[in-house]
Amino acid sequence: MDYSRFKMPDFNAIPRRDYLLAVVSGLLLALSFPKTGLTVLSWVALVPLLLACGQKSAEKAARLGFACGLACYAAILYWINIAVTTYGHLPMAVSITVFIILIAYMAAYFAVLCFLMRLGEEKGIPAVLSLPFLWVSLEFARSFFLTGFPWASLGYSQYRILPLIQIADLTGVYGVSFLVVLGNMVVYLVLRGLVKSRGGKGEYPLRSGIVFLALMIVAFVYGYLRLSHSVPGETIRVALIQGNIDQSIKWDPAFRDATITIYDRLSRQAAAGGVDLVVWPESAAPFFFQEGGEPSSRIMALATGTKSPVLFGSPAYEDVDGVRKLYNSAFLLSAEGKLLGRSDKVHLVPFGEYVPLAKALPFVRKLVEGVGDFSPGERLEALDTGRGKIGVLVCFEGIFPELSRRYARAGAQVLVNITNDAWYGRSSAPYQHLSMASFRAVENRMPLIRAANTGITAIIDCNGHITGETPLFKEAFVVDRVRLGTSATFYTRFGDVFAVLCVLASIAMAGFAVRKR
Repeated sequence: MDYSRFKMPDFNAIPRRDYLLAVVSGLLLALSFPKTGLTVLSWVALVPLLLACGQKSAEKAARLGFACGLACYAAILYWINIAVTTYGHLPMAVSITVFIILIAYMAAYFAVLCFLMRLGEEKGIPAVLSLPFLWVSLEFARSFFLTGFPWASLGYSQYRILPLIQIADLTGVYGVSFLVVLGNMVVYLVLRGLVKSRGGKGEYPLRSGIVFLALMIVAFVYGYLRLSHSVPGETIRVALIQGNIDQSIKWDPAFRDATITIYDRLSRQAAAGGVDLVVWPESAAPFFFQEGGEPSSRIMALATGTKSPVLFGSPAYEDVDGVRKLYNSAFLLSAEGKLLGRSDKVHLVPFGEYVPLAKALPFVRKLVEGVGDFSPGERLEALDTGRGKIGVLVCFEGIFPELSRRYARAGAQVLVNITNDAWYGRSSAPYQHLSMASFRAVENRMPLIRAANTGITAIIDCNGHITGETPLFKEAFVVDRVRLGTSATFYTRFGDVFAVLCVLASIAMAGFAVRKR
């Protein structure tokens, strides 16, 4: 018998068409986020990837998922290169290396997702059942694994769809991600049914479609009820100052007085009609305020001159056992110019504000310039302005839901995000950053006011509605009233219950698959 006719199939061969479909999915996902913000694309973006995975083995599906993830995050996180080269002053080769490592790490989640989805299908678990739970589980893991980087979770693409995102006060952003993934899955099954119907074998996702439609109706009804509900409570008038200080001169002592002059002038203009709080961005005071002297006195004089508390970013330090620890901090002055408190950034940017495992990696240095290696703050406390308590989120702390929850539970009535997005130039990063911050307001039913050095400065109410958005790289200020948050939401009290339930569901499905095997 001639056995040469029998050959093992080449499991490594994946048609180029399938890789193209995976890349198309990644690009569609990226386009659904700001700056382009084509939100509707997110509801069909995964369909090409699902078509490519088809009846592939789990291993092949993982490769396609990885390709999709690379395309997606390369298009979303391209601004990393701007921060590293333009402001970090590192060689392009270093920037590209860092960029590739980061997007490969992010893409690995897509690879795991597709691997587990197809593995489940091989064991009899429909993808329409497994994929939404797996997606949320992996997004949740990404929020804390390796210090966490929950940038561009899928639900954030819907930040302008206010009726839909109101469920965030129950489920966090993960509930919105779940619905978007389920919607993609239903669209895919409908398309697959249409294709098969040509051969007389068409099957349509009737039950899945009904479940998806029911969940969407519930979400939108809940959303409209929340939006129509008037929120009682006291209001305060806030002034948010955007100084537009060029990053290349920000830490130059020669420009210190000019920087304070700009903020002083804008603050006095904004507070001319009377305000209850003036907010400057992260590191707006590029010196150690606690050391006193003429620059510090000018800020104290501003508080007394405007008769309003002033919150501003400035580095701080503490000497502990002969070792000086630096902090990225915010100081709050009273209307009388007295120091009311300080809030230190607790979640630092790895390789931006500190180097992880610095002793074990002495050859690695920070990717961006600054005043030094920061230490994380040890306490997270709300600051009392006299008219309400505020929780200060410094820079990218605004993308971590847990920190906002902790402030809300600590008595904060307004969330304040001070940031310096000058690092990202005119890229999409400032718009992406703003979209994520809006969810913190909805999750805790608490306004979030945002002061950014070069933009985007804005006010977000407790329903996620954004007003007063300033243009990038222009001096500006925003003055308006915000209503103090008065009650804790389900999400504030209990946190990521929905995400944990998705993790448990994923584990249960994995157990089923193992038993069946």
